[in-house]
Amino acid sequence: MNEQLQKLVKQADYDLQQQFAKIDLACMRNSEKVLNAFQKNKIAEVHFGSTTGYGYDDIGRDTIERVFADVLGAEDALVRTQFISGTHAITVALFAMLRPGDTMLSICGKPYDTLDSIIGFDENPSSLKAYQIQYEQIDLVENDFDIPKIVERVAQKNVKLIEIQRSRGYALRYSLTLDKIEKVIQAIRKVNQEVIIMVDNCYGEFVDEKEPVALGADIMVGSLIKNLGGGLAPNGAYIAGRKDLINLAAERLTSPGQGKEVGPTLGINKSILQGLYMAPSVVASSLKTAIFTSYMLEKLGYKVQPKFDEKRADIVQTIEFGNEEKLVKYCQGIQSGSAIDSDSVPMPWDMPGYTDKVIMAAGAFTMGSSIELSCDAPIRPPYVAFQQGALTYEYGKLGVLKAIENIL
Repeated sequence: MNEQLQKLVKQADYDLQQQFAKIDLACMRNSEKVLNAFQKNKIAEVHFGSTTGYGYDDIGRDTIERVFADVLGAEDALVRTQFISGTHAITVALFAMLRPGDTMLSICGKPYDTLDSIIGFDENPSSLKAYQIQYEQIDLVENDFDIPKIVERVAQKNVKLIEIQRSRGYALRYSLTLDKIEKVIQAIRKVNQEVIIMVDNCYGEFVDEKEPVALGADIMVGSLIKNLGGGLAPNGAYIAGRKDLINLAAERLTSPGQGKEVGPTLGINKSILQGLYMAPSVVASSLKTAIFTSYMLEKLGYKVQPKFDEKRADIVQTIEFGNEEKLVKYCQGIQSGSAIDSDSVPMPWDMPGYTDKVIMAAGAFTMGSSIELSCDAPIRPPYVAFQQGALTYEYGKLGVLKAIENIL
């Protein structure tokens, strides 16, 4: 590391102390919440057991779902290894709650790219559109909800489900803080009590001290290879919220009449429980890594979002490079700074579910895990990298410094 970079790192260590102290406080409170849920549900070694086949009477699975519900402030939860990803869980939730002729309304603009085929932006015989489910959207205004327009639309009471995406996806907007989400939920409820409010909570868990269902959302969805898996869950996702909606989701995931009663855990229970136990600390490390990245890259002349001292809604940090070469080099640097596959060289490719070529750097113990240090980007102007994760701040910091050295 050159002398200039060493000085900048030393200055960062000093300047970021106040931000890190706030993260440590939230980590402590979220840790207490998790510990209380474990103790309330009397977690014991028996819950680490495994089932195969149909998975009848899996006490570990059923107890895990009660723990998640308690931690998230929900009536019930569906936490399953049968979910392949957060996108899969979102798909199950949407098809569970929407029927032909219903309307889904996104109130934060276009959702994440992987929902294109699900909604029906791309022609697909399995999309919501193919089932005559209508889609509408209301764009954000200056990185906030257009509440007057939203209230006017939902007051008509012919919208079945409202979708809120907490994180930015590949959009160049700010992620949505919980105070903004709470404000729009309260405004919606003044004119419509029946509409289902669903939050895509991916990347947002434990960033704050509450979760969207505790603020009035009916349902929320997230991935276990993101925040709540703590880097230990090998796959899976969750849906949490109202009990009646969880039952609908369970019957969509399995089959009507069986719902939550089936689903083998195949030895994953301990990993899910231990991952949740570690998640507050791992999310704190991810946030510290993102803040360190924001500080360093802005000092080096790049446009970053959010800035190091801004309030955060998720673990994602963006860096705008302005050209493809710098973007690719940064991602390659993140890969070379990883413990796994450090000798691999990621290149842009046509990835299923995306319209643009995508580069993905993730030297992860779990394939696709974005609670581990990772960085990805669609190859399109203005060439923005989306970085997230870090199991520890120390490893995150080392990886980011490797990436910075790669672009200098």
